[in-house]
This record gives sequence, C-alpha cells and structure tokens, in this order.
Amino acid sequence: MEWHWPWAFLLFPLPWIIRAFIPAAKVQQAALLVPNLDAWTQAGHQQSGVSKASLRHWLLPLFVWLAVLTALARPYQSGEVVELPVSGRDLMLAVDLSASMEKEDMQLNNRPVNRLVIVKQVLNNFIAQRQGDRLGLVVFGSEAFLQAPLTFDTQTVKQFMNEAQIGLAGKSTAIGDAIGLTIKRLKNNPENSRVMILLTDGSNTSGEVEPLKAAQLAAKNNVKIYTIGLGADLMEVPSFFGTRRVNPSRDLDEDTLRQIAQITGGSFFRARDSQELQQIYQFIDELEPTEKDPQVYRPQQNLFHWPLLAAFIASLLLALQQSGIVSRFNTAGGK
Repeated sequence: MEWHWPWAFLLFPLPWIIRAFIPAAKVQQAALLVPNLDAWTQAGHQQSGVSKASLRHWLLPLFVWLAVLTALARPYQSGEVVELPVSGRDLMLAVDLSASMEKEDMQLNNRPVNRLVIVKQVLNNFIAQRQGDRLGLVVFGSEAFLQAPLTFDTQTVKQFMNEAQIGLAGKSTAIGDAIGLTIKRLKNNPENSRVMILLTDGSNTSGEVEPLKAAQLAAKNNVKIYTIGLGADLMEVPSFFGTRRVNPSRDLDEDTLRQIAQITGGSFFRARDSQELQQIYQFIDELEPTEKDPQVYRPQQNLFHWPLLAAFIASLLLALQQSGIVSRFNTAGGK
C-alpha cells in the first residue's frame, strides 16, 4: 500500500491544538452539600468512574478522526507494470472508389474479382499490423471525403474500409483533392510522422487541385506520400470473334504518381495483382515502423473509500451513543 498525500497524518494533533487555544464553555454548577465524610468519599469514587467512562467515550471519536485522516492521505495499491506502445506514425489511407475500380482484372481463389475486393482484403491485413499507429481513411472519386479521422481504433478504420462501395464518392478520379484533404488532416500532427498511402487505378479527371501542385503543398507540410498504381497489364475479354487481349490499365497515369512520390520523399509502386499489392504493403510496413520506445504505465487502485466508509459507520455509532440509545440498550441487556 502506498499513499498520495501521507502528510495528511500530520493533522492528527489538530483537535487537541484547537482545544488548547479555544477554552471550553463554562457551565455553572450548583453547590454540593456534603453532610458527612462518607458521602464525600462515595462521590470521589463516582468521579473516578466518570473519568474512566469519559475515556471510553473518547475512543470512538478518535477512531473517526484517524479514519478520516487515512482517507485524506489517499491510500492506493499499484498493479503490474504495463507497457503501452507509442505511435510512430500518423498514417492516412487514400483509396480510389471511382467507376474504374469495377474492372474484374484481379484473381481471388482462382476466380475473377474487381479491384476493390482485392484492395479490401490486402488493406485488412495491413491495418491489423499497424497496432499502435493512428490510422485514417480518405475515399475519393469525383470528390474526396474523410471516411475515418485519425484514430488508434484500427478496427473502426477496417470496418469503414469494408463498407466502402464503388461510386460512393463519384465515378471520376480526384487525386489532387484527396491529397489536399489528407494534408489538412495531417498538418497539425508531428512532422516526422505524417504519411499518406495513395491507391488509384486511373488518372486525375476531376477535382479542383492539380495532383502535382498538391504534392508540392504536401512536401512543404512534410507529408510523405507512397503512391500505388493498381491494375493488370493484360486481360482477356470476350468478343465477337472469341477473346481478345486488352490493357485494362491504359488509363493509369504512372508518370504523375511517380512524380508525386518523388516530390514528397515517398515511393511509387505498381500492383498488377493481389500478390504484388500484398508485397507493396509489406514493404511500406517495413519502411514506416510502427512503434517507438514504449511508455510504462502502472495501474493504480484507490483504497480511500474503505477508511471513509469506516469513518461514516463509526460516526453513526457515535451519534447513537450521544443520543443515549446505546446506553439504554446496554442497561437493558445488563438487566
């Protein structure tokens, strides 16, 4: 057991100090008539008994005062030491939800799926590994929206990502606006922890901010951007004469994504399938470490309510004693 305010016990002699400096009120007493010496001796014995009784009456108030001082000193018990991770990064995920994400040029369990399905699967694993970081989610199409602000609650970010649907933010692609919104959410955070992961499968076709101007603004605000270009290079589609091969990623603006990463000190990655996308996020996870030195936390359990409860119960007994109820009860029991 330890104490927050052990100096509270220095107040123990306070009642006696007050009694010494503030004299008791004088009570006028009638003269005592003693016709003989035997009666005087008997009165002396009664006075001795009264002194012993008054001493017993002091015990309960003394206990109340000690209990109050113990509660005032705030006793507590310390638990086991717990280490809390310190966030190494404030990491914002920006995911393209434009209409082109509907293209089924990815494979999952040997069957074709659209690009967003693969992104959700890979991001779920990535988010689960970033325990201790603050994560946020921006989705963009024709406009950019903050889906989840920066938070340590990675489970909520994962849920918002899984609930995202193609076309939720419009059918076009506003890459510059997504960067601008991310800068706004990161600029007041520590400079060495501002990271953005931008994933898109197209080029900037909407929005008010040009991507390269947004990248320059990000560099001024020390926001590092990792860009990921998503989409297969080759895909077979049915036609009148059978099947033909097409490039489903012909609209992907790799040059702009590469320049955005270069301007901000990040890196550009090309993800043609789910395996490459998984490897990219693993590589980013290595580049941006999750934790710094952990903080040590030791939980405390306050115990002041127990002596306070004892003081309350003793005060009730004292009040009953002074009212005479206890004395009458003891007298009745003695009979």
